[in-house]
Amino acid sequence: MPSRQRARRNLRAVPAASVVIVGSANLDQVFRVRAIPAPGETVLSLGFSTAPGGKGQNQAVAAARAGASTAFIGAVGADAFGGVVRASLVEAGVDVSLLRTASAPTGTALIAVDDSGENSIIVEAGANALLSGVTEQDASALRAADYLVMQLEIPLDTVAEAARIASAAATTVVLNAAPVTTLPEALLGDVDILVVNEHEAALLAHGRDLADLAPVVIVTHGELGAVLHRAGVGDSVVPAPNVEAVDTTGAGDTFCGALVAALSRGEALEEAVGFAVTAASLSVQRAGAVPSIPFRHEIDAAR
Repeated sequence: MPSRQRARRNLRAVPAASVVIVGSANLDQVFRVRAIPAPGETVLSLGFSTAPGGKGQNQAVAAARAGASTAFIGAVGADAFGGVVRASLVEAGVDVSLLRTASAPTGTALIAVDDSGENSIIVEAGANALLSGVTEQDASALRAADYLVMQLEIPLDTVAEAARIASAAATTVVLNAAPVTTLPEALLGDVDILVVNEHEAALLAHGRDLADLAPVVIVTHGELGAVLHRAGVGDSVVPAPNVEAVDTTGAGDTFCGALVAALSRGEALEEAVGFAVTAASLSVQRAGAVPSIPFRHEIDAAR
């Protein structure tokens, strides 16, 4: 765990979840194709399905299924898709008392998945773009939590504000910097654990040592596993099991949710990364985002 000293945590408030996820929620529309189309190319779909998704929702479900008491702060529309999203979170055991209903439609994602399990995704933010500011209830939940997890599919100002509030209350701040963008130094200063893939790591580092970005930086490498970077400690490689991928959608989010679930029950950092790598390897063997996320007993059995 990061050693950064923080102010004493405030008394717990409702919802008193160990993990709070602030982020996006979508309804995914998934097309199975033999190959992802090139620009100007038309391909026929081999199958179509819809399922809950969005990085925030994926990570909340992953944390809950991996055993963590989890609350979600996000926004959906007053439409049928919003009802599907809310029901999916509730079914997973996620506290949705802070889920907002916005004036825009629920976010959607158009996903093409090819025969090798690789994907191409177009996201319409919808209600996610209206997740502005942190309410008093939100702030209370952030201060009461052990872990805050965020991504970058919601307004960056909201991410920064939530991180600042959580950091001041000694809540461990975990940022999955995806989709990657330039991050303010003040936001990075509030992050304890930064989770990125190889591409995101290269764009954020700009030639700096990765360990300078946050006390802990975890770089995911897909089928190769993950590398743990800590200043003054050196790098640790956590390999992934050899599996055949069916669909990589949501694998990174599964990693993040499983990681904080393991940390929240007291697992050491490297053990928690191993748990998360195993969870992600299980998710890629199934189709869809939320439907592919494993439960704790499945992850434990596969370790």
